[in-house]
Amino acid sequence: MELVYKIVPEELWHQAELIGTFAGSPADLSDGFIHLSTAAQVRGTAARHFAGKDSLLLVGVDPQLLGTDLRYEPSRGGALFPHLYAPLNLDAVVSVKALPLGADGLHQFDDGFL
Repeated sequence: MELVYKIVPEELWHQAELIGTFAGSPADLSDGFIHLSTAAQVRGTAARHFAGKDSLLLVGVDPQLLGTDLRYEPSRGGALFPHLYAPLNLDAVVSVKALPLGADGLHQFDDGFL
């Protein structure tokens, strides 16, 4: 099973844990869907949209549990990105890991995250 990923500020995620669903970040709410990334895309997403930001989590999600609300749509450079058109039910979450910044200012992905 190949997971899809959401990079989330810790504070927003802890709020979601209290209610059992994640409605999305401000950017997600503005766009009308939750932005997700495949394993191949998530490092680029971190560099492009979260550069220099700390206190982030990498949330792994089982796409099979998202049903028809998950759609792969063209985005950056025409690549197909997963977009979730519903709140993320935490039952679909497989892993939640810290996404720390390294000394070089880049996020440090655990080698075993894939």
